[in-house]
Amino acid sequence: MPDLVVWSQEEPDEISRLGTRFLVFPQAPYVPGYERPEPVWISTPLGAVRAGPSDDRLYVVDPLLGKAPYDYPYLPPFVGAVSPPVEPGPDGHFDHLAVGTREFMAAHSFACVRRMLDIAQSYLGRPVPWFFAPTYERLEIVPHLEWDNAQSGFGFLELGQDDSLGEPFPFALNFDAIAHETGHMILFGAMGLPRWTAPGIDFLAYHETVADYLSMIGLLHFDTALDRILRRTRGQLMIVNELDRLAELTEEKSVRTASHSLKMGDVGNEVHDRSKPFTGALFDSFLDIHHLILVERGLSSLDIRDLDELRRDLTQDEIEAELAIPRADYELRHFAVKSALIEARDLIGETLAHSWSNLDADRFSFRDAAEAVVQAAAAGRARRFADRIFESFAWRQFF
Repeated sequence: MPDLVVWSQEEPDEISRLGTRFLVFPQAPYVPGYERPEPVWISTPLGAVRAGPSDDRLYVVDPLLGKAPYDYPYLPPFVGAVSPPVEPGPDGHFDHLAVGTREFMAAHSFACVRRMLDIAQSYLGRPVPWFFAPTYERLEIVPHLEWDNAQSGFGFLELGQDDSLGEPFPFALNFDAIAHETGHMILFGAMGLPRWTAPGIDFLAYHETVADYLSMIGLLHFDTALDRILRRTRGQLMIVNELDRLAELTEEKSVRTASHSLKMGDVGNEVHDRSKPFTGALFDSFLDIHHLILVERGLSSLDIRDLDELRRDLTQDEIEAELAIPRADYELRHFAVKSALIEARDLIGETLAHSWSNLDADRFSFRDAAEAVVQAAAAGRARRFADRIFESFAWRQFF
């Protein structure tokens, strides 16, 4: 009889390296399918996230009385009365907090920012400095504000509430909103700010694209989202799903979409409008990479040129009818398709992040940004898809 194997417990320092556990809603909990938060690990070692929550990069302050939104010269640190700092559980984690409480909102907003910072740094392969350093070493997060907006700025991220739903809903529970604001700070930290000129329209529009796109990539780091999106579309991401809805407000209403046919000649100079073609080109590139990986792995036989015709010539109803496959057939290959989606997510995430080192904030143009994406693809793990990425940006009139 073979010896019985006894698994020994990990040493405390090994456990701490796993990070610290929180509960996070991948989408706002009023979106069907996302009513429950998902456990996530942030990179800060166990024991290094202190009451607040706070760590070496972030801290939360929750004002007790009405606080005006930050606006120069009114900047952090907040000096008024605040709620007691949220304490970790006996095990050092923060997943013990009751959902819906003020304490949970504080921990949730902290975890969302940290999660996005972890994702961006993993793609870049280096720390992302705060653009407001050395004035402030850490970012101040205000999770609760009587204000119908959310904003990030010099040393702060503060979250009001969404009043568009009939009753106020806190942005502190909306991962998309927090990820978007964090995306701005990540890009400022990685790329820098204009030093000699005022930010141009392309620079501002590019910021909106990157903030939107990073929030989408962040969503794809949740198993709940990966499984729900793929099972809802049966692996056909051209069918409308939550990836396509940016700055989502309700299940079928959003500020703007990632999947569209807008080219640079179709948009004006309003910042969000001008950002749409670049967002569309990135989204097309992501869909193409995912599809080509499926073809490489024998999971699809649809030619990539046929995919172009479907995307650009058919209505959404026609696309759904053309791509529909039996649910039972899809379920047999769900995890293989999920693996391909994760690879596509990481390839386009790395490519976008690595493109920032080739951009100059003072002499920024969308053409330069498009070239930087193609160059980063050609020099990185996405090199076999660089031609398709170039075609996506060329079709949107960036070349």
